[in-house]
Amino acid sequence: MCATYNDSMSETPNVLASFEIIDGVALIKLDDGKANALSLPMQQAFNSALDQAQQAKLPVVITGRSGILSAGFDLKTLAASGQPAVDMLNGGIEIALRLLSFETPVVIACGGHAIAMGVFLLQCGDYRIGVAGNFKYSANEVAIGMTMPWSTIEILRQRLTPAALCRAVLLAETFTPTNGVENGLIDRIVTTESELLPAALETAKSFSALNAVAHAASKNRLRSQVVAAIRDGLAKDYEGWKKLFLTS
Repeated sequence: MCATYNDSMSETPNVLASFEIIDGVALIKLDDGKANALSLPMQQAFNSALDQAQQAKLPVVITGRSGILSAGFDLKTLAASGQPAVDMLNGGIEIALRLLSFETPVVIACGGHAIAMGVFLLQCGDYRIGVAGNFKYSANEVAIGMTMPWSTIEILRQRLTPAALCRAVLLAETFTPTNGVENGLIDRIVTTESELLPAALETAKSFSALNAVAHAASKNRLRSQVVAAIRDGLAKDYEGWKKLFLTS
């Protein structure tokens, strides 16, 4: 069934990341009008919306624009180099860690493509729903001449099947809604975009029946080693990014 607005619905407008409460679910929409690049302003807006969701203590749905969750980091910032590039890369992984450790259930509704940092974010939801169509789920780092970061390997490792992990990391394989479920990139595919948000909201609302304390404690037990591995990888990545982007 479709979710309906509560009388107590609240909404905070934001050009990059909006937050609203719909029928007992905290909904965050990412929308930069383009490819939903994880720029520094987008990260700030995203974190602000997550702050509101955390305060609300409700299940969360995160979604993007029609046709795309996110195409990754802002290439202009990377091309300009300097500390902003380092901060943007580090901040993206910190958001991934935040999602993996979020106290309430997180559903990610992917309405299309998820590329590079976009596909890493997708792997940080507790439940992930995509849409059938000609869409790509791709960690394309090796294809564009980048060594896969330590931290993002660990993000992929905790969700992809072992065989798919090797193909994703070493061969930059592009997965699709057709084979995404069997390879671990997504949990469920709906037929049309119009079904996506209602399905995500209904799924998130069903998680309200879980014991909140048990959910948070179990998530910590399940992912404590994963989070530690990502943080260890991020420490190494951060040093590498400083050498790459801060060397004059």
